[in-house]
Amino acid sequence: MNTFGRIFRLTSFGESHGPGVGGVIDGCPPGITLDMDFIQQELDRRKPGQSQMTTPRKEADEVQFLSGIYEGKTTGTPIGFVVWNKNQHSSDYEEMKRVYRPSHADYTYQQKYGLRDPNGGGRSSARETIARCVAGAVAKICLRAYGIQIYAYTSQIGSIKLEGNYKDYDLSLIETNPIRTPDPQKAEEMAALIAEVRSKGDTIGGVVSCVAMGVPVGLGEPVFGKLHAALGHAMLTINAAKGFEYGDGFDAGLYRGSEHNDRFFNDKGTISTRTNYSGGIQGGISNGQDIYFRVAFKSVATILMEQETVDMDGKETVFKARGRHDSCVLPRAVPVVEAMTAMTLLDYLLFQKTRS
Repeated sequence: MNTFGRIFRLTSFGESHGPGVGGVIDGCPPGITLDMDFIQQELDRRKPGQSQMTTPRKEADEVQFLSGIYEGKTTGTPIGFVVWNKNQHSSDYEEMKRVYRPSHADYTYQQKYGLRDPNGGGRSSARETIARCVAGAVAKICLRAYGIQIYAYTSQIGSIKLEGNYKDYDLSLIETNPIRTPDPQKAEEMAALIAEVRSKGDTIGGVVSCVAMGVPVGLGEPVFGKLHAALGHAMLTINAAKGFEYGDGFDAGLYRGSEHNDRFFNDKGTISTRTNYSGGIQGGISNGQDIYFRVAFKSVATILMEQETVDMDGKETVFKARGRHDSCVLPRAVPVVEAMTAMTLLDYLLFQKTRS
């Protein structure tokens, strides 16, 4: 499927080395004033060539809107947009046309469709996330009216990880370093690790943490439409994402109910909880507390080292990648995690409004 969402929907299109990547946003409420500078800023956070830790591919990634906007406001009709590719090096992939790259989608795409676009991975490339960042930026603008704020940050690279959780850090520091972490000291350590890995032609993974503040009570549907399930689905559609946990996640299994229950209390006329081990979601429905979760990302599959593989005829061979690639996807994944969170929350918020 190439469409995400039920009411606020994004349909994306395009390949890594095609003419461009874009999408169509449907279901966006009318009359929303779009901050074009903010939307471009969100794209800039994702684009390549930001630092020595990312792919050196140079793309302006300037979005061009084609429909659904009049005098700076949404009209309620489909919002079409495109970002043109201008720095493709398809020759870097000439040797890959008949070889299956380890841990890439080459083999599965070939078997599913009978053919594939080998240039930059085609549709399986993370360049597709451009469309998500545009739609996510529009969703963030819509969520401002409800006081909802979303912050994602790199919380782990390899074995180097932040201690505690988001409450222990100044989240305004996230964008002050290329790692996108609120801990300046850990940022230096993480950058050094990425540089070491890159010098060897290798890659490394990590974890992105995210918190959504100001989410109202009641978002999420019983049984099969649970909010945490929707967030998990959204995150696991992101390239290289390998795991999702919300609240205390797997650590919840370490505690007894008497230790882990979030007890309610009357907070000056508002029902609240003294702890938030549940991550802001209970019974699949938001409870008004901060929603927080973590997404694990694997190391980038393309490494500049020789690897054993097979070609399309099943013949064993040795392969070494060429081209421009990230040594660590985490810093550029941060805005994508925020975008998918924003789209999911807005979609569920609009769905809830149909009830009331």
